[in-house]
Amino acid sequence: MARPLRIEYPGALYHITSRGNARQDIFKIKKDFTDFLVILKENIERYNWQCYAYCLMSNHYHLLIKTLDPNLSQGMRQLNGVYTQKYNYNHKTVGHLFQGRYKAILVDEEKYFYELVRYVALNPVRAKMVKRPENYHWSSHREMLIDDEDNVTERNHILKKFDGLEEYKKYIYLGVGDSDVWEDLKGGIVLGSISFAEKIRDYIKKERKESISINKKERYVGRQSLDKIFREKDITKEKRNELIYDAYKNSGYTLSEIAIKNGLHVSVVSRIVKKFIDNAKNKT
Repeated sequence: MARPLRIEYPGALYHITSRGNARQDIFKIKKDFTDFLVILKENIERYNWQCYAYCLMSNHYHLLIKTLDPNLSQGMRQLNGVYTQKYNYNHKTVGHLFQGRYKAILVDEEKYFYELVRYVALNPVRAKMVKRPENYHWSSHREMLIDDEDNVTERNHILKKFDGLEEYKKYIYLGVGDSDVWEDLKGGIVLGSISFAEKIRDYIKKERKESISINKKERYVGRQSLDKIFREKDITKEKRNELIYDAYKNSGYTLSEIAIKNGLHVSVVSRIVKKFIDNAKNKT
């Protein structure tokens, strides 16, 4: 089975979701919610994370997490694994609690930090569980309204970015009834502009090299556009052919897309690519 692409680097910001197996509830009683938050707080301290928002729904949860060290996968195994053990013990059950792997979307912090804090806070409102976010108990929004030493979130840091509590509240309430924040979602794993995807391209390339079982739609997130690949006009035929092969093999463009960009027939591009493939085979 193809696994999600995991892009990890110091200071990465993620929107994380994890759902119950077969849509089952993962939080049934008050103790479940409180247990999860205790484990989450322990994880934050253990793995040097910063939490900017969370919302625990009945059959899934949302987190907005920054990893100061590149350790998201390690920390999430701990978080979901320890909570599963706790849940099974409390409810006298066995087996998987979560539906496969968690989903982590890498976020362009400069562009989407504020919107995602609001998106997470308003989950219970969108689900029509409450009319106002402060009426839902298991959300970081309540932490933002009350200063408490047991808070899970980086409350002071968040309020500083919003220029205080009143501005934070105004921003959250303006989003009630708002639509999607996922317009710039790329490959299902990166939320940001093309320039943001290009900034993290080296991390994406590294992850691609380390796994051959990544979902197809995620494999070429952050690739250069054809305009950039073929931006030089006065180049030799040999150099053009090298770029054609690179665009096909490493950036995942189709023969037709490359042909159209270069004003060539697709059969010509196919022969160029085949020649490079044959040469590579002869060298082995």
